Amino acid sequence: MNTAIRLLLLALLPLQAWAGIGVEGARHLLSRTGFGANPAQIALYAPLSRQQAVDRLLDYLSYSALTAPPAWVNEPFERPGKPNLSEDEKKALQKERNEHAQELRGWWLEEMRISPSPLTEKMTLFWHNHFVSGLDKVGVPQLMYQQNVLLRKQALGNFGQLLHAIARDPAMMRYLDTVNNRKGQPNENFAREVMELFTLGEGHYSEQDIREAARAFTGWSLDKDFQFIYRPNLHDNGDKTIFGQQGNFDGDDVLDMLLRKPQTARFVTLKLWKYLVSPTPNEADIQRLSALFYRDNYEIRPLLRAMLLTPAFWNSQGQLVKSPVELTVGTLVTFDLTPPDWRALAGLNRQLGQDVFNPPNVKGWPGGDAWINSTTLLTRKQFLDRLSHDAAPIRNSFVSADGQMDEQRGREARIRRLVQAGLRPIKLQPDEWAAIYHVNTAADATRLLLAVPPAQPLPADMNGAQAIAPLLLDPAYQVH
Repeated sequence: MNTAIRLLLLALLPLQAWAGIGVEGARHLLSRTGFGANPAQIALYAPLSRQQAVDRLLDYLSYSALTAPPAWVNEPFERPGKPNLSEDEKKALQKERNEHAQELRGWWLEEMRISPSPLTEKMTLFWHNHFVSGLDKVGVPQLMYQQNVLLRKQALGNFGQLLHAIARDPAMMRYLDTVNNRKGQPNENFAREVMELFTLGEGHYSEQDIREAARAFTGWSLDKDFQFIYRPNLHDNGDKTIFGQQGNFDGDDVLDMLLRKPQTARFVTLKLWKYLVSPTPNEADIQRLSALFYRDNYEIRPLLRAMLLTPAFWNSQGQLVKSPVELTVGTLVTFDLTPPDWRALAGLNRQLGQDVFNPPNVKGWPGGDAWINSTTLLTRKQFLDRLSHDAAPIRNSFVSADGQMDEQRGREARIRRLVQAGLRPIKLQPDEWAAIYHVNTAADATRLLLAVPPAQPLPADMNGAQAIAPLLLDPAYQVH
């Protein structure tokens, strides 16, 4: 049985038929570990137990993007700051980089939307905001693409291997000035951030540790093609004292020292908890999970499995504010929509405060309540209002005389519309969506769309299609 038929059959079953984690549990799991979920995706997980659902999620991972990258990602590029360029040549080069940057953002957002492995993209985004670097300083979109591929490849792999790889990543080396770190003139940027932001966190190292670690990374550089190269003549071969240990350490020695500290496991575990579970750490869970992470030599997948199986995860509905990407891409996934121009969606996310490939500073996006202010809340509502407004003219056109949705007519209309649009769904059509997925009542729609009850209760006689617009505009839709 092919996937389309299987999804269709599952979608035809009434929502009330599910056991296991149920519709609410499946929506919660998929929303937190991906970017939204349509009713067919929820239906696949609803009958499963918590363990079965989490294992299924982890059994169907892929580590390569399905979306074809822009054609230029592997092409040679001009070095930023190339001398002897005229003003016109500088402007043309900058224009080309800006266009490439927008294409790159659109490419990743599309991958988030269509990926068969949304957990991989969710974790890639997590590492993008952990090992921060940004286009504004890196200056080369090709290098940011290469870093994105690296983060995706190790998204659920081994943190230690990822740490060693990211230290040699050309984009990171430009962003944190590793390329300017040489014997006699140590640059401390990478040494400081690798301790403060990547491994230990503030308060778990000294200024001397940073200074000495910077000496250890001297000699790490990039060649003319922006590939990692070790230049022994630029390395400081003197003894260094780091965390009370003395020796002629190099950069890899420092990274291994950081990985031997249990605090590194705790720091990463805590950050992942706040990303996937709750802004409020559960101390007992953090201790247990970070010990597991450390004992497993920093394997990410077992940590994630254990975290998703904690009771705290399943009781955390509504505790996280949706990030701009979770809100916009998640809404597209939920309603099977595809925008005509992904670059426009990238621009919207920038307005909302999440400009992918360009976090605001080395600490990345703080997330949580910081996503919401008077400006971004208005823009969020305008985005959702526009979606629901576009759909208004045909609302109720598939309601039967008995008040239920006419699934057959809805499905036929959807097929006709998709064919006319070249099989690219563009606008939200509540009637079709409700008809196809058997969303008959406002209660059905609420269970599929919200993590917590709506702030504005809906009339009892409202049907599923009618409920979609008010649910999208309800404050409860902003959290998951």
